[in-house]
Amino acid sequence: MVYLMTFHWSWLLASLLLGLAMGWIAVVHRGQGVPRRTSWWLAGLVAALVAVALARLIPGRPGYWLDLALLMFASYLFGCAVGSWLRAWALSRDAPA
Repeated sequence: MVYLMTFHWSWLLASLLLGLAMGWIAVVHRGQGVPRRTSWWLAGLVAALVAVALARLIPGRPGYWLDLALLMFASYLFGCAVGSWLRAWALSRDAPA
């Protein structure tokens, strides 16, 4: 993982910044949410992929890509969370009481 972060820091930074931007504008967009059943299915898929990556079941280049994709996904989700928190914090300071 340290090698991935050292070698692909620019891609990880790009995914973090994209997550910040999407987190910032996601508060404004009031679209349909993901259904509960689909969200549980997606969470299970991500958990299975993390388990496969931790167990090193996929060798070679595909395993490397899986590790990188999971790291970029985590960076993106962290950016989304921080971006939406920053927007809520910035707008709550300026709102009248």
